[in-house]
Amino acid sequence: MQTLRKSQERGYADHGWLKSYHSFSFAGYHDPRHMGWGNLRVINEDRIEKGTGFGKHGHRDMEIISYVLSGELAHEDSMGNVKGIPPGDVQRMSAGRGVTHSEFNHARDSTTHFLQIWIEPNVTGIPPSYEQKTVPAAEKRGVLRLVASPDGAKGSVTIHADASLYAGLFDGAENARCTLAPGRKAYVHLVRGALDVNGQRLSAGDALKFENETTITLANGADAEVLVFDLAP
Repeated sequence: MQTLRKSQERGYADHGWLKSYHSFSFAGYHDPRHMGWGNLRVINEDRIEKGTGFGKHGHRDMEIISYVLSGELAHEDSMGNVKGIPPGDVQRMSAGRGVTHSEFNHARDSTTHFLQIWIEPNVTGIPPSYEQKTVPAAEKRGVLRLVASPDGAKGSVTIHADASLYAGLFDGAENARCTLAPGRKAYVHLVRGALDVNGQRLSAGDALKFENETTITLANGADAEVLVFDLAP
């Protein structure tokens, strides 16, 4: 079974300094039909205006991934990390038993556009931790490149969750296939462009939920960037 969720059906919040689309219920947006999928709890598509950002705030027992699309995200946390996250980098923060952090766009002339992703962990109360890796565009060209996994395989960041995240760039004749183990769920989120996913044409911001499926095929991309989540049942 596959279920389409169009971009315009997502929740939306305009705070002036922040414009955010919510794939699942978050903050002031609540929809009991969209509380998450498997252990995937949050995908927020955020745009932070120049010179603004999220002040210091706390998280607990959640795996948080930042995937920057344009601009740069400045990160600072209670573990002592002070980082800049540019496009092409994947950042993972395990909140564990508690962490505080802030996220800002310090640019004077550009918006920071990024995806904030939360995945429910399979262990709780662990020490918080941080990891950041660069994934060059060439490694995502025409393939699904593993960028987050439970064991840090193939140069991915390590998440404390029963989930794997792949990223890919597809254009023209480039295509790929993802095989799912029986009982797994999957979620495909199109970041930009257009792409056929199991024969369904997706546009930027669209998503497909998969259940009781074994194969995901990606084809006919038009400047497409896509994220594919292999998730716990």
